[in-house]
Amino acid sequence: MSKSLADLIEDALPQTQCTKCGYPACRPYAEAIALGEAEINQCPPGGHAGIARLAAITGRKVIPLNPVNGFERPRPVAFIDESLCIGCTLCIQACPVDAILGAAKHMHTILPSLCTGCDLCVAPCPVDCIVMFPVTDDRTGWDAWSQHQADAARARHDFRTARLSREREENDARLAAKAVAKMKEVTAETGNTPEELAEKERKRAIIAAAIERARQKANKE
Repeated sequence: MSKSLADLIEDALPQTQCTKCGYPACRPYAEAIALGEAEINQCPPGGHAGIARLAAITGRKVIPLNPVNGFERPRPVAFIDESLCIGCTLCIQACPVDAILGAAKHMHTILPSLCTGCDLCVAPCPVDCIVMFPVTDDRTGWDAWSQHQADAARARHDFRTARLSREREENDARLAAKAVAKMKEVTAETGNTPEELAEKERKRAIIAAAIERARQKANKE
């Protein structure tokens, strides 16, 4: 099966999932480029080499990196000052590639080999205990990254996305089951059917809305 243009573009992106391109992840950015809705110079982690890659795939001209999206730099890795960490888990929630270990109210730690240097964990930290350290000397862009690292980062990002989706679905199912159980409980207590209860709730909402409109009208007068 041949790959789409968006697939080929995504393969050429560094998969840091940093959102600096203006999109929530590398895949949406790839799709936007394929549709002609985004330029090929919006990925700072890819740098000039990344722009050249995208130009070769899309047939567009090589252009300078857009400074609005950031600047090409040596690849950094996040570091947590463990003496300051309060275990809030906000950094874990922000990390797009599951590179942070920890639990609520316990100290967290970064796995340097998995960190993509996206910076997304820095801003949410309420105690400013996360800093980014460059680890590639003067090497920037694809000189500071590899296709193997990019592929691994994409796999972790896709796995995390699937896991979060599954957890949301399971939580929604639990809430739905709880609502059904509550409805049955109320039905047993009142003798009303679910349909009758729903009709009562609909009428209650209509009356409440009418009262609110009357209140707003009185305030204006």
